[in-house]
Amino acid sequence: MTDSHQDIQRIQLEHKADLYRHKAPEFAHWAAGYGVIKHQAQTQVRVYELIDMLAVEGLITDKSHAYKLLSAADRVASAAMWLVVHMSYTRRIFLDGRDLRSFDFKPQPKGFLGGALNMVPAYVGYMAINALSGITRSWVMEQGHCVAAIDAVNVLLGNLKPAQAERYQMTEEGLSKLAADFYACELTPEGIQKLPISSRVSVHTAGGMSEGGYLGVTGLQYMHQPLPGERLVAFLSDGAFEEQRGSDWAPRWWRAEDTGLVMPVMIANGRRIDQCTTTALSGECSWLEQYLWHQHYDPLIIDGTDPAAFAWSLYEMEQRLGTRGEALLHGKGRYPVRLPYTIAVTTKGYGFAGAGTSRAHTSPLEHNPAKDAEGVSEFNTSARRLWVPLVELLQSIALLNNHELTERPREADNNTLQMPIKVVMPELFWLQNLEAEKSSVAAFDLSFAHLAKINPQLRVRVGNPDQLQANHLYQTLDFLRHRVCDPHPGQPEAVNGSVITALNEEAVVSAALANAKGLNLVVSYEAFATKMLGILRQMLTFNRRKKQADMPIHELSMGLLLTSLVWENGEHEHSHQDPTFVDALINEPADIARVVFPLDWNCALATLEQLFQSHGQLWTMVMAKTLQPQYLSMNQACQLVSDGAICLKGNADESLQLVAIGSFQLAEIMKASVRLATASIEHSVVYIFEPGRLREGRDRWEKKHQLSAEYVQRIFGSLPEYRLFVVHGHPEPWLAVLRTLDLGPERTRALGYINHGGTLDTPGMLFANKTSWAHILFTLIGMMDLNVHDLLSADEVLAVQGRGNPKLITDPAIHDHSLPQED
Repeated sequence: MTDSHQDIQRIQLEHKADLYRHKAPEFAHWAAGYGVIKHQAQTQVRVYELIDMLAVEGLITDKSHAYKLLSAADRVASAAMWLVVHMSYTRRIFLDGRDLRSFDFKPQPKGFLGGALNMVPAYVGYMAINALSGITRSWVMEQGHCVAAIDAVNVLLGNLKPAQAERYQMTEEGLSKLAADFYACELTPEGIQKLPISSRVSVHTAGGMSEGGYLGVTGLQYMHQPLPGERLVAFLSDGAFEEQRGSDWAPRWWRAEDTGLVMPVMIANGRRIDQCTTTALSGECSWLEQYLWHQHYDPLIIDGTDPAAFAWSLYEMEQRLGTRGEALLHGKGRYPVRLPYTIAVTTKGYGFAGAGTSRAHTSPLEHNPAKDAEGVSEFNTSARRLWVPLVELLQSIALLNNHELTERPREADNNTLQMPIKVVMPELFWLQNLEAEKSSVAAFDLSFAHLAKINPQLRVRVGNPDQLQANHLYQTLDFLRHRVCDPHPGQPEAVNGSVITALNEEAVVSAALANAKGLNLVVSYEAFATKMLGILRQMLTFNRRKKQADMPIHELSMGLLLTSLVWENGEHEHSHQDPTFVDALINEPADIARVVFPLDWNCALATLEQLFQSHGQLWTMVMAKTLQPQYLSMNQACQLVSDGAICLKGNADESLQLVAIGSFQLAEIMKASVRLATASIEHSVVYIFEPGRLREGRDRWEKKHQLSAEYVQRIFGSLPEYRLFVVHGHPEPWLAVLRTLDLGPERTRALGYINHGGTLDTPGMLFANKTSWAHILFTLIGMMDLNVHDLLSADEVLAVQGRGNPKLITDPAIHDHSLPQED
């Protein structure tokens, strides 16, 4: 658009706004603004027409009341900004707005003040459109570090969960506690965060569904989140949008058939923490508009300093998307939908001193008020512009809190599950004949597809960053299908497919995490799952905080199936041979982050059965897709998944105990066991399904999840003199996890992945990492001072020592495990 066209448009808008102001006194009163909150001519015109539309739809009966409500929103927004700056800088709050003195301030200001100030108009605008339309929407915020804005507005409006409602009343004492508690970092005696306010969105934040501690996550999730009939507002970061690839795929995934209305709002304040965004550097939003349009968005630009502008944009986006969705449901149009997207242009820290400067991100004042008189003066001058007289504020709060009048739920209570989600479990295909080798993944695949079929009430999401077919989930893919906009004939694709496929691990795991009220599975090559770790920790930590706060978790647990494992992915070179994800996740709380190793077909079925009857956990299942020996009956498998470990050979009283974690490791131990039995060396074999239950519990929640001392003694015994662990991942971290079973460095050893690899087959990978059956025996010889020739031939010894032919160990056609080969 040329400058002349823009000038003409601006003049027309100003003329129209002037006509509206003369026509409606209450509109003119609102249009005059309040304090630092001004209303541009474009916003005035949009709001006037919004109120007209709400009246036509019958959502409001009194236009003048609607304008009063918007005026109230201005005052609540100003008061919330006033409260936010006090939360960062002060430990005392006076409702009469008096000037503060140096001793009223915190020694060091805390918080991300600039972003929080920008979020206040956005969140108040969200509250305003809820009040105007009589519909309570849900919200999610990418910028979790801006939580002060949410808490400030919630406290003013009384929109609080119990812990905050008890402590932060709308009084000087309550608000002073709020300011003093912000970043206070207090602990309970057992070392848990004490105060119900955090530096990020917490489980005590009314309406909060995720921490927002990892910029970019919300941009990957919001389009998968609401169920049909639900409405979600997503507050997003401009910096995160530029840097997090995949956040611009929302139109590619959204479907009217299985997803509610989503309203993404970018807070465009021009900062990427310590850098400027490309938008800010270009000086305008035109390039971003063009980019969004090419990505199938429908961009709307608004004044990001004005609550009413947000209210208008949320309603406008909802109407546009709702209309397009209805058309698609009636066969008109095609996907991807053109998804409305608001760009709220503002200045970092608008409304307070230092706005737009590099200081605005955290502490915008040039001087610390606790230490400098100039800082005190600067704070008081800026805060005074935001203060709202108490009587006026209380009247405004009452207008926005019209939940009883409109018969709608409070924002704090909206869209929450009241009861645990339950699934109907299918008849599982238990294996009776244990002689044939089978794939554990094939068992899980067959049963998961059946589970999805008999639970149509649950929306299903399968996150797939790799290839479901290559990972042998044929049944799951055939039934659920890739979600695409243009299905190819003869391919497992559908417009409404439930399999979210993209070569972006963060994006596909987000699809499952966002589907909180549904049935979720993520499948990945083991090596590539590491890219998901940060996002998964956001869910794990949030759910753990709920447990600590004694809050129920009603969402089903999520399954993360890792296959194409390090031991079966040798031919794809060293980049595909990495157990780092599992090594890292075992350090998370074992009661929430369950890391399990199904060893055969029946164990995979028992894992699926217990996984989808649990809630609020992440089950990381390390499972082979290749054919493996079968060990367990149905009853044994169910018992193993419940108990976490099983003694497969011996009675745990033998002096030597071999312990496996992982099906490939168990197979090698069983081969070694044949040689030990031939040499009349008594031993037991134990398989650990869930190692986290054997670690030393680090708090009372994890201790409840641990195996009892009596059970551990029954499975592992008290008599073993030697214990050898053969583990799936790197041996050192696993030995630390299993420290309770450590008999000391002379009598305990661990074998596992030692970062050796290449283009190799499974026996080659085991040999290269010194975890083959022969390496197990050679390790035992050194530990127990055994006669080497009782267990290995001379040529086998040379091979193990790296001086002979590896094929003597890796080629099953060459050797017989029952007898050592004589030279």
